[in-house]
Amino acid sequence: MVAIGSKVLSLEEAYRVLYSGEELVLDAAALQQVEASFEFLKKFSAKKLIYGINTGFGPMAQYRISDEDTFQLQYNLIRSHSSGSGKLLSPIHTKGLMIARLSSFMQAHSGIHPEVVHLLKDLINKNVYPCVFEHGGVGASGDLVQLAHLALVLIGEGEVVYEEKVQPTAEVFARLGLKPIGIHVREGLAIINGTSAMTGVGLVNLIEAKRLLAWSVTISAMINEIVEAFDDHLSAELNAVKMHEGQNKVAGIMREILVGSKMVRHRPDHLYKELEEEIFKDKVQEYYSLRCVPQILGPVFDTLKQAEQLVVQELNSVSDNPVVDHHKENVFHGGNFHGDYVSLEMDKIKIAITKLSMLSERQLNYLMNEKLNHKFPPFMNLGKLGFNFGMQGVQFTATSTVAENQTLSFPMYVHSIPNNNDNQDIVSMGCNAALMAGRVIGNTFEVLAIQVMTMLQAVDYLGCQDRLAGFSHKIYEEVRAIFPKFIEDSPKYKDLQKIREYLMANQPVQL
Repeated sequence: MVAIGSKVLSLEEAYRVLYSGEELVLDAAALQQVEASFEFLKKFSAKKLIYGINTGFGPMAQYRISDEDTFQLQYNLIRSHSSGSGKLLSPIHTKGLMIARLSSFMQAHSGIHPEVVHLLKDLINKNVYPCVFEHGGVGASGDLVQLAHLALVLIGEGEVVYEEKVQPTAEVFARLGLKPIGIHVREGLAIINGTSAMTGVGLVNLIEAKRLLAWSVTISAMINEIVEAFDDHLSAELNAVKMHEGQNKVAGIMREILVGSKMVRHRPDHLYKELEEEIFKDKVQEYYSLRCVPQILGPVFDTLKQAEQLVVQELNSVSDNPVVDHHKENVFHGGNFHGDYVSLEMDKIKIAITKLSMLSERQLNYLMNEKLNHKFPPFMNLGKLGFNFGMQGVQFTATSTVAENQTLSFPMYVHSIPNNNDNQDIVSMGCNAALMAGRVIGNTFEVLAIQVMTMLQAVDYLGCQDRLAGFSHKIYEEVRAIFPKFIEDSPKYKDLQKIREYLMANQPVQL
């Protein structure tokens, strides 16, 4: 089980809840602080003007709300802002959202009744996912619309996805013995005011982007091996004189993957001796997509490392407004709901992963184009040239998908549109940034799947299985178990889907 509230929640712990089905438990000491925060706010707010408790919201905050209407105010807020559209968030993204919101509440600075965190914990552990829509949030005042749909479910209304079906919340709650929360002071505002949608999606993006990077490093090493590249561009000596951690990490992993290979060439054995040729048949240096992998994927590694640090910090932060400090017995108004930290990191991730997909496409093109590689048949066609087509068809898919990634890489962070009667005059668009980064990541798994298919065909064309490094041979065997060698033309879309699922379910190396 993963305890929440007792210490900083790590990405690894979030992974265990998201992907391994581990249950969450609420730390007892933290839960006492949640209750203390609630009790303080209940007393402190009496006969005081506090935003969102006895005022309207946003630009209507100048309107005072009568005591008899304060509870209904919170319900009005939830219902009016449940206005999302487009596709539903995937269950894994919604689960991330709920983990992020629960983590924020367990910091005990929101003044919410403890029943909120108990119900959120139960929904996560029972795999009940509120129907939350992709479109709606602008990421300042938090992810208002997405979190309003979470709040709608917490008060027992709306719909949920349970057992892979959209069902009325009330019916699922009745079946599972769950009780909706009530409104006590400010539960409506506290639930919808925060960065938890972008942060939850960001957690999933980080996990999947790190997996993509692990595969790109692995595939890049194997392609260098298959084409019998020289090994000095991966050497510790060459990379150590560049001071970047990511570059040296990527080069080191590639060297480990290629241990025992009988195909990678050592330059002194071939070129550091007296030669009589005026024109060399082999390239003295490989194309950049092979030779510069540490320099290209190193920045991706460093970008993901920084993004993990900042997104995990946000995961463990308080992101609603106002902030209730029962220790200092005060309520502080501000803008912790502003999602710029997450928005910028999501833009960095999608730019980095787009570059990773571009590297993959160039390596794929190298394998496909006999005029470049001078080693393989056109389009890795193992059949009759002109009659069969090999991997020609799937290359179009890879090229098209990378082009989409390039267009999606325009940053949302600098795309603020004022709204809310100009109360929200500069916004983060963080949830949009996170969702677009997720789309780029999903696209890139497709591109890498095509690259793996082509690479395996190359191995079979050369018949070099026994010369591969042990690590490479293991990958070859695992993928060939779901994608056999082919010569005659046949539809490839189902093979592509199988390999994509394999890549998403496995991580070949640890970064």
